[in-house]
Amino acid sequence: MAAASSEGSPTTPNTPINLNSSYSERTNSRSPSLSSVADEFTWTPLLISKTRKRKHKSITGRDPVVIERSNLVNISKLVVKELIEQSLRYGRMLDSDHMPLQHFFIVLEHVLRHGLRPKKGLLGPKKELWDILQMVEKYSPEAQDITASVRDLPTVRTHMGRARAWLRLALMQKKLADYLKVLLDHKEEALAEYFEPDALMLSDEAVIIIGLLVGLNVIDCNLCVKEEDLDCPQGVIDFSLYLRSSHQMTGEPIDEQQNDDNMTTVLDQKNYIEELNRHLNATVTNLQAKVESLTTTNALMKEDLAIAKNSLLTLYDENRQLRKELGREDEPDVLNICTDARLMKVSSDKSGDNSKMLTEDVSELQQRLEEERRLRQEADKELEIQLCIKAEMEVAMKLLEKDIHEKQDTIISLRRQLDDIKLINLEMYKKLQECEMELTQKGEVVSRLQAKAGQIGKILNNLEKYNHLIKDSNRDRKSFEKRPTSFDKKFTTTSKTESKDSKSSEAANCNSGNLEVTKANANTNANESHVTTESENVAAFETKEFVIVKQEGMRGVP
Repeated sequence: MAAASSEGSPTTPNTPINLNSSYSERTNSRSPSLSSVADEFTWTPLLISKTRKRKHKSITGRDPVVIERSNLVNISKLVVKELIEQSLRYGRMLDSDHMPLQHFFIVLEHVLRHGLRPKKGLLGPKKELWDILQMVEKYSPEAQDITASVRDLPTVRTHMGRARAWLRLALMQKKLADYLKVLLDHKEEALAEYFEPDALMLSDEAVIIIGLLVGLNVIDCNLCVKEEDLDCPQGVIDFSLYLRSSHQMTGEPIDEQQNDDNMTTVLDQKNYIEELNRHLNATVTNLQAKVESLTTTNALMKEDLAIAKNSLLTLYDENRQLRKELGREDEPDVLNICTDARLMKVSSDKSGDNSKMLTEDVSELQQRLEEERRLRQEADKELEIQLCIKAEMEVAMKLLEKDIHEKQDTIISLRRQLDDIKLINLEMYKKLQECEMELTQKGEVVSRLQAKAGQIGKILNNLEKYNHLIKDSNRDRKSFEKRPTSFDKKFTTTSKTESKDSKSSEAANCNSGNLEVTKANANTNANESHVTTESENVAAFETKEFVIVKQEGMRGVP
């Protein structure tokens, strides 16, 4: 398909065209990627016809944008053709290291970015290819999965990298042509805002690109998008893979071409045989499954047939029993009656005298036959009624059995719940006893603490009494300290009048007063020491009581 399309594609003359001049005239309207393509590659030798020599038309008055589109279409044909040939020659599974596949993605990126509108002003939004590809999920819900997965990729950060990842996932999904076809169907709504009117995606050549992409559905790709660096610029295309000069075409020997053709045909036949073998294996497995299902159904049908025969025999037995109960067993059957009627007719032909008797007998036999038929119909009806009743009884028995099983299950579950409740009650009773024991222990501790609190109150009362005594002793001490001073004053007043003999007696009195003061001081010191010892005893007693209370409280805690 690609070869045929390349033969019918427009050709260009051998003289090189200055593409830079055409690009410089339309820098404001063309995408920068296409200008880079025009700077790097020379498109004219790629599009020379190989099989036929045609007259080249002059393109002096031709629009450079049209030439640009035709160049992109022709190189796309060559790349897709080479990619399909490589996949058929070396196997259908392609990875990211495959060079023709890398070239295909580069060319497809240039095709999709052809005629993309530039940014309007400094603050205007920039038109990106990723924004266009995100619009596919609006028209095709199947593209939501790959769009969401591309958004969640941690290794891709730029819009161009996301667009490249989206194209790779769509190719692996084999729906790249379908998604681009959806965009072309809604190009007035989706593409007119992003592309210029003379862009490739808005022209008629876009249908050719879609047709080329449809041919890629025959190949399988295994691309790891996370490991590729899609944000960096893509590499350069090696056009030597797609260029075959006339020299090389004429210089190649015929045998090598035939060998290559034979090799390709052998590989194609091998791939076809492998696919046919896969299909045959699949059909064999399906047929084996069908045979197994048919054998099982046949066995089940045999069992059903045996059961039906047994039920039929039982019905015959029941019918005979019913006939015996009705008392009609001794009467002749209908067939015997018919034979008797025929014999009577024969005998009537022979004997004309007994014709009247025969007619009467025939009428009687017909009446009896009708009665037998009626009775048989009634018996059949009763049999059907009995069978219906029996079926209903069986259904009722099955329902009763189900109810009994369900009730047994509920009884078992209730018993288990009752056992669990008993265990819970025992545990609660044990906990209640433990709580009662703890309450009694705590009551005893409280009573002890109350007794000790009474003792501490008594001790505090004693301490208050001792404090009063200390205060009284301090007062006595102060009074004793004041007495010698007043005595000295009296002594100084009387010393002027009294003689030296009285001085000795007064000195003795002073000594006695000093002794009394020292005794009072000694008593106060003794009282103070006694009070300090009492306070130390009280403090020791309180610390002991606190330790005892703390130990008892720790024992009382469960």
